[in-house]
Amino acid sequence: MTSTAMKKKVLLMGKSGSGKTSMRSIIFANYIARDTRRLGATIDVEHSHVRFLGNLVLNLWDCGGQDTFMENYFTSQRDNIFRNVEVLIYVFDVESRELEKDMHYYQSCLEAILQNSPDAKVFCLVHKMDLVQEDQRDLIFKEREDDLKRLSRPLECTCFRTSIWDETLYKAWSSIVYQLIPNVQQLETNLRNFAQIIEADEVLLFERATFLVISHYQCKEQRDAHRFEKISNIIKQFKLSCSKLAASFQSMEVRNSNFAAFIDVFTSNTYVMVIMSDPSIPSAATLINIRNARKHFEKLERVDGPKHSLHMRMR
Repeated sequence: MTSTAMKKKVLLMGKSGSGKTSMRSIIFANYIARDTRRLGATIDVEHSHVRFLGNLVLNLWDCGGQDTFMENYFTSQRDNIFRNVEVLIYVFDVESRELEKDMHYYQSCLEAILQNSPDAKVFCLVHKMDLVQEDQRDLIFKEREDDLKRLSRPLECTCFRTSIWDETLYKAWSSIVYQLIPNVQQLETNLRNFAQIIEADEVLLFERATFLVISHYQCKEQRDAHRFEKISNIIKQFKLSCSKLAASFQSMEVRNSNFAAFIDVFTSNTYVMVIMSDPSIPSAATLINIRNARKHFEKLERVDGPKHSLHMRMR
């Protein structure tokens, strides 16, 4: 398969000031939340190509949200903007005082998507949720989600609450990118086999640059439903701290009386996290098993990779 065929066009849209460029900069450009304050407004459309998992390239169109630009997107630029779209991500400022206008622009986007890219997946991010009182967040998000799902028909939309100040941003973007990975089912099957072979409680696969979770398998029930996004956020901040000291993060082992967690470079495009609770399995054995599985998972990242499942001997 050619590299052109693996390009996925992603539209990032929403009113000016809704937070589109800030979230893009945190996920793909290694900004920390407080540094996004110095970002200026996006003028017209900013294009960026983000290589993801080697073969997959996200062709990201960050569309400025000023009224003049928005009107042009639906008229003179309509075909160019909305043709061949794989994913539309529409960002709403939860505290916007122009909700009616926001919804009007969103519906105009949907009409253009239906006309030009009817198979596109639609995601709505109700953003800046940190500005809402904590005891009101569930209610406000549910109301907004219901309105957006109703307005989106006949298209299906998936809604997320997000903030640049916590792990919700990673949860949303992990879910979005997951939809774009071409061989994700095969990847998950092999990750399950790997977890079972090495007797792990849980195995997570992170994309190397963004540290978004792209696949996981758990053998034991875990209590924290938000643990993936929290780990993404923590480790990415730690990686950034290392880079400021001219050091590079490669691996980590955390151990207590209940479990051991290993984070290690896995393939050229991923990190792996392995959770073990069996005290009879030494760290060295787990690290050897991670090393032995690398070559197989490297092949899986190529679209024409092997169709067979992972089989390996325990050390």
